[in-house]
Amino acid sequence: MWEKSGFFNPDNLKDTKGAFSMVLPPPNVTGVLHVGHALTITIEDILARHQRMCGKKTLWLPGTDHASIATETKFLKEKKINRNEYNGKRDEFIALINDYALQNQSVIIKQIRTMGASLDWSRIAFTLDEKRQHAVYEAFFRMNKAGLIKHGEYLINWDIKGQTTVSDDEIEYETMKGSLYTFKYAKDFPIPIATTRPETKLGDVAVAVHPEGKWKKYIGKEYKIENFAGVELNIKIIGDEAVDPEFGTGAVGITPAHSKIDGEIAQRHGLPAKQIINEYGLIINTGTEWDGKIKIKEAREKVIEWLKNEKLLEKEEVIEHNVAKAQRSGGTIEILPKCHQFFISVNTPIPERGGKTLKELMREAVAGGKIKIIPEHFEKTYFHWIDSLHDWNISRQVWYGHRIPAWYHEPKCVPRQGHEGDIVKCEEFIISAEKPRCEFCDAEFVQGTDTFDTWFSSGLWTFSTLGWPAYAETAMAGKPGPENDLANFHPIDVLETGYDILFFWIAKMILMSTFLLGDIPFRTVYLHGLVRDEQKRKMSKSLGNVINPLDMTAKYGTDALRMALIFGTAPGTDSVISEDKIKGMRNFSNKLWNIARFVLTNTAPANEADPKKQTAADKDILEKLAETEKNVTKNLEQFRIHEAAQEIYQFVWHEFADVYLEASKLQFKDGILEKNTKMILRHILKRTLKLLHPFMPFITEKIWQEMHESGKSLLMIEEWPRTAGQAQ
Repeated sequence: MWEKSGFFNPDNLKDTKGAFSMVLPPPNVTGVLHVGHALTITIEDILARHQRMCGKKTLWLPGTDHASIATETKFLKEKKINRNEYNGKRDEFIALINDYALQNQSVIIKQIRTMGASLDWSRIAFTLDEKRQHAVYEAFFRMNKAGLIKHGEYLINWDIKGQTTVSDDEIEYETMKGSLYTFKYAKDFPIPIATTRPETKLGDVAVAVHPEGKWKKYIGKEYKIENFAGVELNIKIIGDEAVDPEFGTGAVGITPAHSKIDGEIAQRHGLPAKQIINEYGLIINTGTEWDGKIKIKEAREKVIEWLKNEKLLEKEEVIEHNVAKAQRSGGTIEILPKCHQFFISVNTPIPERGGKTLKELMREAVAGGKIKIIPEHFEKTYFHWIDSLHDWNISRQVWYGHRIPAWYHEPKCVPRQGHEGDIVKCEEFIISAEKPRCEFCDAEFVQGTDTFDTWFSSGLWTFSTLGWPAYAETAMAGKPGPENDLANFHPIDVLETGYDILFFWIAKMILMSTFLLGDIPFRTVYLHGLVRDEQKRKMSKSLGNVINPLDMTAKYGTDALRMALIFGTAPGTDSVISEDKIKGMRNFSNKLWNIARFVLTNTAPANEADPKKQTAADKDILEKLAETEKNVTKNLEQFRIHEAAQEIYQFVWHEFADVYLEASKLQFKDGILEKNTKMILRHILKRTLKLLHPFMPFITEKIWQEMHESGKSLLMIEEWPRTAGQAQ
């Protein structure tokens, strides 16, 4: 009924109070919706339905995310496929995953519709569709032109299990028990060092001490260690203020190829880097029989055994320490050097943005008040993250995703006759949407295999879905149609999502929009928390406490689930859900249905009630209705959605049902009061249905359609109740 009406599309709504816009955080096409998605959909649908009833041309735009790493990983696991089986058949492999993703997408869309989401399905987008591909490439080209794209060999976070790089934000730290080993490289080496990773010491090139610390007299000295667990080391003692002289031994072994901090120190002192761990977690470049044969754990055990045998191990302590794990795969993260990596520089001044850096633009957008984050305390969290932000690695070693448009010259040039000297001008790589041709020789360019970090395409979501870049210059405000969406609906009014992706997604959207459009992507960020069980535990299959939202809607109704998700859920706080809570809201639905049945059975459409004939009970309920309308409206406008839900629940059950319905039964017995009482009952029901509609759209619309009011339309586009003194 709602979709057939066309009113989910703002082009079909009257423009009476301006526009309101939101985008649905695109769910990953990895499977079915979970209860967290249900909370997102519920909150956003409440906001959208309320704004639509307030007369706004409301656009709530749907879409899904290809989620490259997550989707490829799940596909390989479910289908029991090894990607290596498709070497040389990349297109065939991608087609298989895309079919899998699109099948999941159709299921997800059906599930979203089940939740009553009033999304404009005519504008649905997919982060890997052709329009978003165009937007991704355009963004990359513009960033490259502005000097923001860095390319080369860099130290990266490598997920050994997932076989790809991951960003700093995609790492979780697991507290684990381990050992801290204090030792010397050799008997005649003067300074002991401590580490939890003895195997990485095979790649050490220096020991750093504080310039004014207890080891300062050794600064500048070099030591040749002929045998450290079978490996020859050349260790230089360097002074660096980054070393804490009071921590541990006051000295740090420097492994430039396997620590970002060590890499920075080595760079400052002009030290070489030696990689001794490869992408598969194997030991390499030691010149021993270990190379390419033993893994990290075994190498650690062998180094420790050697230290003990040589009596170089001074101390072994059991400690708790943080171990970096990939959020998606759970694999251990190793810091490795890797070639052909693309990074976005966050500290490069941008002339067309007043010489400001991306970090400065991102900070300014929130600090200057252009973007409001709810709850406000998350602004401090955001600033802390911005201040420690590093360049963003956007290269991923997965196949499913937007392939980076970087082309690499064949290693060997093919000189052209008579122009042999031109080969010195050949470029190593070119950024281009199409395959380039070498200007100076006949060698081919081959496209790199890496794809963009999925957050690169997601970062464009608020405006790539509204016609950027295709209609960026031609969009006209006030004119309907998707070609004018960018002018009509951007920046979007509200971005609602979980607080757990504040840095993954929200920050990336601010980065992209402030650079590419010179404007904020959204005006308000509303953050909700995680959904937990009644014992406040995170939901997981292992605990057996997962609540399937679709099972709950089938059992208790969608409206009951929606109210249960909202009730008691303040912005930014984790919410508690249980089947009993949903059952309780099913009882509330039943209560509303019984109220409506009583009113509709005993009344008929009529004129407004006569104020002169109102009883004390009439006046009391009408005053409480007016107060409820005022409070619900205020709470919705100020994003206190849970308080709005509680306010209307309290009124319906404890004022309308418990008090006034009982009073009305007595007033029916008085011939003078009966008619007026019936008109008041009908008036209250109508106003109550309007207030409840954003929260419980199905039952309220059904009751509304049974009221048989002349000229009555869909409840979803009825005017929102405003009491005297409220802004119209």
